Amino acid sequence: MSRLHPPLPAKLLIGLFSRHFRLFQSIFERMKDLFGPIDLISPWFEFNWTQYYEAEMGSGLWRRMAAFGPLISQNQLPDIKLQTNAIETGFTDGQNRRVNIDPGYLLPERFVLATGKNYTHRIYLDKNIYADLTLIYQKGGFQTLPWTYPDYAQKNIQAFLTRVRNKYLRDLKSDGYL
Repeated sequence: MSRLHPPLPAKLLIGLFSRHFRLFQSIFERMKDLFGPIDLISPWFEFNWTQYYEAEMGSGLWRRMAAFGPLISQNQLPDIKLQTNAIETGFTDGQNRRVNIDPGYLLPERFVLATGKNYTHRIYLDKNIYADLTLIYQKGGFQTLPWTYPDYAQKNIQAFLTRVRNKYLRDLKSDGYL
């Protein structure tokens, strides 16, 4: 029989991409109001791994990611996804989004994104939201999976996630979890 242990709190990460640079600051400010102060913010990453979003959002997309200071309960992810969906909706231009917002969380062993789309490798959470196991952390680094989005397979994004993971591990230790 397995012994039950409460899950660790997670490090909230939210990525967004858009071609409208001016939106990033106001969206990050809105997210700080909802989720607390930002610990780390990524450099700009060119988002040119897919043309999937171009019809809706145009070309020349850029991604940034923010890691938030307060740790979250893992079961908060569906509510956070619904909140970020509402922010996206607030920045639509007619029927088209001007920004895509992807919340997720980091644990010592994995990086998980929230999505509203079911697929074979996604696990239902609650409120029509699924968990996408995007990366696993093994052998001293992040490892991709067959379904990992191409941008998260890039070394520059994984380097940022490693910085976040290191900060998260320090937070866990200082809060007495490790």
